[in-house]
Amino acid sequence: MRDPTSFLAAEYQDLVASATDWKLHTLRGPSTPWCDVDGRKVLMFCSNNYLGLSNHPKLIEAAAAAARSHGVGSGSVRPIAGTMDLHMELEHRLARFKRAEASLVYQSGFATNAGLIPQLVGEGDLVISDELNHGSIIDGVRLSRAERAVYRHADPADLERVLNEAESHQPAYRRLLIITDGVFSMDGDIAPLDRIAALGHDHGAMVYVDDAHGEGVLGPEGRGIVAHFGLGRDRVHVEMGTFSKAFGVVGGHISGSRDLVNFAFNKSRTWLLSGSHPPPVAAACLAAIDVLEKETEHVRRLWDLTRRFKKALGDLGFNTGKSQTPITPVIVGDSHRAKQLSDRLLELGLFALPIVYPMVAKDKARIRTIMNAALTDADVDFAVASFEKAGRELHVI
Repeated sequence: MRDPTSFLAAEYQDLVASATDWKLHTLRGPSTPWCDVDGRKVLMFCSNNYLGLSNHPKLIEAAAAAARSHGVGSGSVRPIAGTMDLHMELEHRLARFKRAEASLVYQSGFATNAGLIPQLVGEGDLVISDELNHGSIIDGVRLSRAERAVYRHADPADLERVLNEAESHQPAYRRLLIITDGVFSMDGDIAPLDRIAALGHDHGAMVYVDDAHGEGVLGPEGRGIVAHFGLGRDRVHVEMGTFSKAFGVVGGHISGSRDLVNFAFNKSRTWLLSGSHPPPVAAACLAAIDVLEKETEHVRRLWDLTRRFKKALGDLGFNTGKSQTPITPVIVGDSHRAKQLSDRLLELGLFALPIVYPMVAKDKARIRTIMNAALTDADVDFAVASFEKAGRELHVI
């Protein structure tokens, strides 16, 4: 009898042959600027820990204190017996930080998009999505059973075309939802959210922004892309984000109106049916908000280092695409070449991984670097020197 799982090994070998497979590296200790990866001391240059908060003393202390006072688990899902005072305080503080009526914390960013989007729209509705949106958005839209339209990346004129076509659709759509990343995670460019929000307002569409990579990076005190553009909640209806990047912990969340939050926690199955955050996680997230509000130097430092690094790579002739943020891709094209470059950088002591298809187009393989405010000027100079040496050896520059 034929093995029904034989396709697993065959498809994995296809990935290996095309250099689109993942090989896991192991951190032996914390995600610090210089850390132990697979038993080697290397400079971390690809984590999402933008502000270095995952090792901030205030977060560590808050997590430890919460474990002692509340235990290490909630024991349930949020709607039954898993809502603790720490969860409620976190949502209150997050809403205040975001200048929103209310916020709701999900178990992860992926769970947020996969759980909320299918409740906002369904049959008879239209979702209008940027062509480079994150996979969690794509999966959330697929689950919704709504019709889908895609507009050219970060192109308000093409979005307007889609909206105009939608208005003449028969039968008329019940709801329109425009959804976009705020900062695009593979290219580091910023969505023109001000123009997107204006078009949504003009056409009566809901606007949903996934700001996972904008929080702690954009806007005053790192409040995110909505604050960056100075937009009101009547223009951006759902601001989604995550605690796993600049906040340095883990979890997803939304901010907006009280009606949005009431709707979301009654309808999102990912929220209703998943265990709530352990108390130490919730407490660490609270401490991260405190740090962002009181220690604004971290965001300034992040941008100072980002400008230093981008200029140096540009002067050397590397292709860094259209990045506008601390995400700086080094685009090399071929997947095998990207992996060779990453391997050589690791030999030199720099940990920066390749991003290949299907995360990016087959001819757009790259090394994706992400700046960290905890790095020193000397660390950044070391990274630049490593890229120069490896880039010249492999004829990337």
